[in-house]
Amino acid sequence: MNPSKFMMWLIIGSIVMLFAAMTSAYIVRQAEGNWLDFTMPPIFITSTAIILFSSVSMQWAYTLVKKDELNVAKWAVGFTILLGLGFLAGQVMGWGALVGEDVYFVGNPSGSFLYVLTGLHGVHLIAGLIFLSVVFIAMIRYKIHSRNLVMMEMSLTFWHFLSGLWLYLYIFLLLNR
Repeated sequence: MNPSKFMMWLIIGSIVMLFAAMTSAYIVRQAEGNWLDFTMPPIFITSTAIILFSSVSMQWAYTLVKKDELNVAKWAVGFTILLGLGFLAGQVMGWGALVGEDVYFVGNPSGSFLYVLTGLHGVHLIAGLIFLSVVFIAMIRYKIHSRNLVMMEMSLTFWHFLSGLWLYLYIFLLLNR
């Protein structure tokens, strides 16, 4: 296995452990009581659709690179970056909606957990966007093509992981309010 891919898988494993610990702590703390029940902001549904669609566009970009259709692939990666930024904007709007419902970072553990879980995911998504930007620049310089796919494969895997992680978190938060 390529050492860079191995390192990426170690990072993904670490992120999985972090979120497993956080969701476990959420469940344990929720059982203790003093838990504020709130409605998930509807914008989170929109941002979920956006991140899932971004995963589709990233897969499309990878397929195009494998066929050496690099000009269209650049557009697909650029579109994925825009969708990622749209997802982050949706998260910020969701936080604003939560404040409108009197759900704050400080005050009740349920709000604190929600902000920490979504914020941590947002930080990892920003890292993914930086990675996609590096990939985009490498594509412009023709350093990514059908005979050199390692960076593209890594960015694809990480982006799919982030999409799946958000889907897990969203469903978890819907079921455990």
